[in-house]
Amino acid sequence: MSLGTSGLILNEPLLWERGRNGRKGMSLPESDVPSADVPPGLLGDGPSFPDLSEVEIARHYTRLSTWNFGVDSGLYPLGSCTMKYNPKINEKIAATPALANAHPMLDDEQVQGTLQLMYELQEYLAAITGLPAVSLQPAAGAHGELTGMLIFAAYHRHHQSVRTKIIIPDTAHGTNPASAALCGYKPVPLASGPDGIIRPEDVAAVMDEECAGIMVTNPNTLGLFESNIREIAEIVHAKGGLVYGDGANMNAVMGIMNAARCGVDILHLNLHKTFSTPHGGGGPGAGPICVTEDLRPFLPVPRVIKRDDRYEREYDHPLTVGRVHGFHGNYAVLVKAYSYIRTMGGPDLKKASQLAVLNANYLKSRLKNILQLAYDQPCMHECVFSDALQQENKVGTLDIAKRLIDYGYHPPTIYFPLVVHGAIMIEPTETETKETLDEFVATLEAIAAECKETPQLLHDAPTRTKVRRLDETAAARKPRLCG
Repeated sequence: MSLGTSGLILNEPLLWERGRNGRKGMSLPESDVPSADVPPGLLGDGPSFPDLSEVEIARHYTRLSTWNFGVDSGLYPLGSCTMKYNPKINEKIAATPALANAHPMLDDEQVQGTLQLMYELQEYLAAITGLPAVSLQPAAGAHGELTGMLIFAAYHRHHQSVRTKIIIPDTAHGTNPASAALCGYKPVPLASGPDGIIRPEDVAAVMDEECAGIMVTNPNTLGLFESNIREIAEIVHAKGGLVYGDGANMNAVMGIMNAARCGVDILHLNLHKTFSTPHGGGGPGAGPICVTEDLRPFLPVPRVIKRDDRYEREYDHPLTVGRVHGFHGNYAVLVKAYSYIRTMGGPDLKKASQLAVLNANYLKSRLKNILQLAYDQPCMHECVFSDALQQENKVGTLDIAKRLIDYGYHPPTIYFPLVVHGAIMIEPTETETKETLDEFVATLEAIAAECKETPQLLHDAPTRTKVRRLDETAAARKPRLCG
């Protein structure tokens, strides 16, 4: 069974092509304000907007919406991104006027409820990660990484320790090297072991007094848990370094992994992946960082604290890296995460991670005879395959991804992580049912059969979409930047 059909593909011209002079989409009351003469040329000609009826406007935006695909449409198996369905109640809570309309420059006394929410969210994230001090300011995961690296630099500078390098495993997220480089560190690449995880002896070989520390994504981008993390942290700490934890994959380990006990000093969280805020479309997101007590003095300001029964913003921290975001971060995202955590509670947050891992391992088991499994061992929230089994028919990862579109599925992540040639990374998340996963498996089984019987069909895919396959090489090398 597949979600895609060859049904209606709705066309929609530009509004200027559809509009006709004199049409109206609304009826305005007669003005009770006297008209006034405007000097010639003061207003100019102004823009020429099309005249449209209400039904034309409604149909225009409805038709445009059918060209898009989101998690509300169907399974969105983007690996390493946690594109899970998010409860709409959290959107409603964030839109509450008392929260949405509060001006960020109001005095503390006038926004006690807002500050209480931020303070309690900090406490919840501290409890979930095991790291006691939290800043909500960073606006996304990469911003959280950058803030973490700023704290690395400030910490070593405070201890008069000159550090110029940072260790980046090949299973880390792609933004890690850039975040480190922006803070003056030279990335030191580290290859993962044959089982897809970091080997302590490899870390020991490159960790020295010039290394500021290591950036570890755990679970890593292969969907595997870095089981040597404690030993790795001990090696790094012994040389005076710090351990940065990329928590973008926290959806797999909520209530299961205590980052502090793993030896992590700084961990960022993607609230727009793990804690309910919709992901994609350019944001907004939120990437709070959680740190050890030793690193608390370096956190961005202002910080929300509780003094007796009063909540207030605190600025007086001489060692702070300063402000990293205007006002207090992307507040609406924080509200959604707060609502999600309060709604779920500790036991259900843990269950969400358990179900995410269960779903990923179910897909791994069902698909490993259809696609080449990169690492045949228990995975966490996502599993990584490759196109090795299809290469004999000259069908590649991109062809499989494009053919999935014909069946009504958004393609998974492809060609990442780079350590797997022709990678196909799939993350089902905890919000998908077994029936949905079985339908997805059946579709990939059908595509695998097509690879053998009609490979040209995959080279031509997608065939049922409004836009056919683009020449992505030409788009990259000869982009049209205007007109």
